[in-house]
Amino acid sequence: MSFLSLTGVELKKIRRSGILWILVIPIFLIWLTGVINADINFTMGNEGISPENNFFIQSFMGYAWFMYPASIVISTVMLIQTERRNRGILKMLALPVSAARLCLVKFCVLLLLAAAQMLFMTLAYFPSAAIASHTQDYDFMLPVIDILREAGTIYISSIPMAAFFWLLAVCIRTPIFSMGVGMASIVPSVLLINTKIWFAYPMCYPFLMTASRMHELASNMGTFAFELIPFIPAAVGITVVSLFTACICFGKAERR
Repeated sequence: MSFLSLTGVELKKIRRSGILWILVIPIFLIWLTGVINADINFTMGNEGISPENNFFIQSFMGYAWFMYPASIVISTVMLIQTERRNRGILKMLALPVSAARLCLVKFCVLLLLAAAQMLFMTLAYFPSAAIASHTQDYDFMLPVIDILREAGTIYISSIPMAAFFWLLAVCIRTPIFSMGVGMASIVPSVLLINTKIWFAYPMCYPFLMTASRMHELASNMGTFAFELIPFIPAAVGITVVSLFTACICFGKAERR
């Protein structure tokens, strides 16, 4: 089977799993909170950030720090459990396809799920900003290109993190433990972005991108720049090592 055919099979499984609801619910909660508390954005004048920029970046920061990584953790566990349930992974491994290819197909599906949620987050901004504008009698709407740029930056920076979470799901057979380790690894990111070794911790990347953007928007908060070196080499290295290890370990226990 070709890579695209295998991807199509995996997407059919996703439609029956209900995982899309798990991706949508956090988006609804984030923007509902943002709309309800829209008046708070007028209190950030001392930071040098406009209400419309604060409405946008605060919601994306909350999403990038926890909601988005947590959704990826849950997605990885659900993807791997669809195969382990009823020994489905043995049926997949019986196909004339290498285990490494199956592993990479599932990782690509994970990236598609992450992209779908990022699309939901981006699209939900516009009605949320419109509602907040109506209730507060102030225009919270920003140019489309600004929203797309931030969403794209968060998504691309999250690929190493997704690869690491995928490795955890493949190597840790107990779903609750795998999910627990993944969730626990998210929390320290807010602290580690201020250290010199932040680039070695991929869970930092999405939140760091939004924090950097907020400092660009807030004229009185100073700078929060980061160097592309060693960021890019570290990100590429983490992604490659995580996927390589996951491909080696995928289905190994079931084949014994």
